[in-house]
Amino acid sequence: MSDLRTVVFPGLTDRVIIITGAGQGIGRVLAKAFALAGARVVIADVNEAKGLAVRNEITRSGGQALAIATDVADEASIKSMVATVEMQYGRIDVLINNAAIFSTLEMRPFDQIPLEEWERVLRVNLTGPFLCARAVLPAMRKAQWGRIINIASGAVRLGRPNYLHYIATKAALAGMSLSMARELGPDNITVNAILPGATFTEIERKTVSPEQKQRIISMQCIPRAETPEDLVGAALFLASEASAFVTGQSLNLDGGVTGS
Repeated sequence: MSDLRTVVFPGLTDRVIIITGAGQGIGRVLAKAFALAGARVVIADVNEAKGLAVRNEITRSGGQALAIATDVADEASIKSMVATVEMQYGRIDVLINNAAIFSTLEMRPFDQIPLEEWERVLRVNLTGPFLCARAVLPAMRKAQWGRIINIASGAVRLGRPNYLHYIATKAALAGMSLSMARELGPDNITVNAILPGATFTEIERKTVSPEQKQRIISMQCIPRAETPEDLVGAALFLASEASAFVTGQSLNLDGGVTGS
């Protein structure tokens, strides 16, 4: 596992970064990394206790963070979160759409997915990023600067079976990133997608056995388990001035499982 302190990008000091689903997993690690880079991090998570725990981790280390209980499936909740951020900081520079339903899903053929579950996954994984992007847009347009980073999934390139609702939302999120990039380029707002591979976090995944984990690793060019820290460099890059001319891209970060 790499040390977050070895990855530093200029231009992130005091930037206001909203990360949805930052109470655990990938979002938690990204929140801590951006705080180390000097950004003011907003942890927007539906689980208030987990969001506060991450905020406390950051502030104890001398970073700046704000935790706001946020349900990305609820437009009113998103608007309230954005209003609080603007009142606290007066700006919004970066949105990372990370919140998603995945680890709690059961693997099953698509014709056995309950309609209610299908609609819930679409609401959180796809409508949520749409609503969040729309909510932060006025602040970014006013500043004529912004970064939107959508966390999709490398699994869409594999056509992974038995998670059709998850795969559908992540494929759509990558497509939405390109279309949104074309709309927002004139406002100096970039939109990109990160497609992680099978990233192992503290979140329990009952559907992945040790044997399955080894099979996943055997497909990679880099023969070790992927961790959230492996995504940090790309996220910092896409949020910084270093990526000013990078937009509409889907960046595979899966250890070489898939090509472009």
